[in-house]
Amino acid sequence: MNTDMAEIDVYWLEQTQADIPAQNYWLSQTETHHLDTLRFPKRRDDWLLGRWTAKRAVGAWLGMRPAPLEEIEIRSAASGAPEVYLMDRPAPIAISLSHRAGLAACAVAPPGVALGCDLEIAEPRDAAFIADYFTAKEQAWIEQAPAEERPRLAALFWSAKESALKALRTGLRLDTRSLNVALEGPALEHDRPHGWRPLCARYNNADIFHGWWRQTGTLLRTLVAAPAPLAPLSLRPAHWHSAAAVATTALASSA
Repeated sequence: MNTDMAEIDVYWLEQTQADIPAQNYWLSQTETHHLDTLRFPKRRDDWLLGRWTAKRAVGAWLGMRPAPLEEIEIRSAASGAPEVYLMDRPAPIAISLSHRAGLAACAVAPPGVALGCDLEIAEPRDAAFIADYFTAKEQAWIEQAPAEERPRLAALFWSAKESALKALRTGLRLDTRSLNVALEGPALEHDRPHGWRPLCARYNNADIFHGWWRQTGTLLRTLVAAPAPLAPLSLRPAHWHSAAAVATTALASSA
């Protein structure tokens, strides 16, 4: 990856299940058909939350005021990575999605940026997991940390790997030990004013993804990109409209 370019702006949006409208009129026809194929409630809920969060983020980043969400589609590339279409045409935007414990995040960047984000919960992981999925350097960093900090470090390294694998557009098809994560600064330092702290992930000792991480309670957020990103900025979604929603409102008003 080319890391010599100037740092770029990236954006971040989080949404919960409570943010999703009760009706699905914000989905495109194709998305509605796909939803009907999802049999298990958790799978449906996660898929809806991811699509809702992505559409809101895309509408905000593209400056669509109001944002016609049913005209925005999030499709899966052959690699499985999400791609944005607007009125059935590729949109000039890069996104990455993650969801965990009823929360979804969407990272947004200009087109052509290799981008990945992830949400993870800091919780104990057994020694076999750490030995199987972490590099020797990462294992040493975890082992040398105070016992109470080890679950956070393990979750942080894992999340950063997930983000980098998304940026590489491979997912877990690659050996996670081909990525070595390093924190750029003390792991226990106080939060910076914007709440994000730097990290980097090096793939096969060659390509470098710079990024950021942030923690709230037990929830960890990570983001990496190439070119190197500045600390993520919060997106403020615009109001959105839907032709179906407008029609429903009009019928209700005339009743």
